[in-house]
Amino acid sequence: MDVIRTRPAVTELRLSSFASHRGAAFPLGPVTLFAGASGSGKSTALRAYRALARLGSGATLAEVFPDPVACVPERAAADAEGRRGFRIGCTVDGPAGPVRLDLAVQAEPALRIVGERLTGARGRTLLSTALVDPGRSTVQAAWHTGGSVPVTKAPLPDDRLGTALLPLRVAGSTEGQREVLAAAEQAVVALRSVFSCDPQPARMRTPVVVGEGGRLRSSCENLAEVLRRTRTECVTRHAALIAAVNAGCAGQVDELRTEELADGRVRALIGRGGFGVSPVERLGEGELRFLALALVLLTGPGVLAVDQSTELLPARQALTVLADGFDRCLDARQADELLRLAVGSCGRGHIRLVAAVGDAGPARELAGVSVVDLVA
Repeated sequence: MDVIRTRPAVTELRLSSFASHRGAAFPLGPVTLFAGASGSGKSTALRAYRALARLGSGATLAEVFPDPVACVPERAAADAEGRRGFRIGCTVDGPAGPVRLDLAVQAEPALRIVGERLTGARGRTLLSTALVDPGRSTVQAAWHTGGSVPVTKAPLPDDRLGTALLPLRVAGSTEGQREVLAAAEQAVVALRSVFSCDPQPARMRTPVVVGEGGRLRSSCENLAEVLRRTRTECVTRHAALIAAVNAGCAGQVDELRTEELADGRVRALIGRGGFGVSPVERLGEGELRFLALALVLLTGPGVLAVDQSTELLPARQALTVLADGFDRCLDARQADELLRLAVGSCGRGHIRLVAAVGDAGPARELAGVSVVDLVA
């Protein structure tokens, strides 16, 4: 509970009307696995979470939803003006208490936000928006002010999340305004603290050009560059990574290092005890995915390509890893080892995991794991 109070985190995902989901509310814990047959909506749930995260980071609707009609439930009928859309939302727990964010998006005939509501811990509506004039690219927003003027009204863009814009619009001079700011900032901090990860073994096998920063990308294609950083910057975490890879790969692994090639590129190497070293590109797809996901779970925002809020100290933020196909290409032993690693890392409170899996059987017996079963 102390972790929740100090580190904002999304604790519920709501898909009121989104693709194959209707009236769905999914509680999210430190480790949450979406399980179900193909077509049950596992990837769709993660896609909705990722969309909220990007909106919280300031992206536009067009950037987040390049094919918005695909988000509309198939059997959703248009109204008299030909309008169809979808609804998503979440609850963020943190120092300001549970804060609800709900969003209604019109997909046809034009992509725009037609309604947004931010609700505080005491059930008070802190922000609401509505489409008043379809001919304008704005929505009418009203946020709680308190004092002599109970509500402030102003237009906001209809293609961006209003909650993310509030810190730039609210002065914070009254108690009501401070309540709005606290809730909005809590929601934005939690949504921005997301790293979507889907390791691509084919791209990880190629030596990489060292870029600036050395932060791991979502596809993990620059794994070698990041390993070069972790080996020198954090000896303890690097040792934990070697131990994890030793448990998840065939044969002994006692070293992870890099070498620079003649053309300036870098490739990763694994030490095989008394059997020398070999390049990681010789690993199987499951082993490469295991290595990449283990690295993600053992590091943090400084190593991962994620744009966290700068207004709050890193120690007061919890990073959420979104991993579709978390157990893809893994055998049962690897999946079990990776899940145990996730439980250990997430149990410390600085990282959370929301993942889709093909088989959640072993996870059901593991303390600290929440399984959401979906039915196609």
